[in-house]
Amino acid sequence: MTAIVTLPESQRYARSVEASKRVHWEVEADVIRGRRFDTAHKFLPDGLALSHEFTTLSPAEKRFVSQIQGRTYANVFGLVERFINAKVLELSHDHWFGDQHALEALVGFSEQELKHQALFRRIDAMIGEVLPPGYRFDVDANAVAYAVLGKSTWAVLALTLDIELFTQTHYLESIDHDTNLSELFKDVFLFHWKEESQHAILDELELVRHDSEVSETQRDRAIDEFIELVAAVDGILQAQAKADAAYFAGTCGRPVSEAESRDIETAFLKSYRWQYIHSGAQQPHFAKVLSGLITQEQGQRIQAALATLQ
Repeated sequence: MTAIVTLPESQRYARSVEASKRVHWEVEADVIRGRRFDTAHKFLPDGLALSHEFTTLSPAEKRFVSQIQGRTYANVFGLVERFINAKVLELSHDHWFGDQHALEALVGFSEQELKHQALFRRIDAMIGEVLPPGYRFDVDANAVAYAVLGKSTWAVLALTLDIELFTQTHYLESIDHDTNLSELFKDVFLFHWKEESQHAILDELELVRHDSEVSETQRDRAIDEFIELVAAVDGILQAQAKADAAYFAGTCGRPVSEAESRDIETAFLKSYRWQYIHSGAQQPHFAKVLSGLITQEQGQRIQAALATLQ
């Protein structure tokens, strides 16, 4: 039986609906606005790209790395929003004949995720127009979505909350104040952040609601599945770090030795693990929400798993 949503929770869903209406935007009219990317600027800030880890590269080459990472950022978000949208639509079923504020909030969430996927496809194509040919992102979004959705709802919601909280961290701590970034890419982050801020609220509401319906045994298994999902994300990051390092070496305009290529791949992987795993795991609100649902021993299992991804 679906849990009854209390009045305060219903009000939080309603406030999210109103906030989403206030920040509504369109891909072409509000974000792109007829602009093109300029390779004279970074696409990701140093705090996300971890430029200091690329110790053998010149400033211009580090800028190129930020542009490669910017394209991968767009592709990774297009990837994860495929399964997030499917899960949100599934969860909306629980509210069909219940709290209509919650139903409206989740339907709006789904519409926005579809728009975000369109935005990131657009950004990938636009970056492809200004960077050298040869970039590859060979991850099947549908196959990943099927695999993720094969896990428990608790595990998927925990991963989703993690993702949508770290998008806020990325914008507020690394992007908003960087004056050397592409203005177009800053706007991509800005408009994405405006709606993801509301999505994180809904993720939390749905995770807590769902958690109240699972047994201790189901929750314990779900934590293992959450760890498995993080490991699967890391597998994607390892493959993309290898692909992006090879792309850099083949298009940077100078010979890159085998040893330097290995160092560059290591730096790409470290930056990707920071962007998509550790920046979320270390997000204070994520830790607060999770610690309110799990035991100390379960939290230690998660931390031990994360510690292997360095």
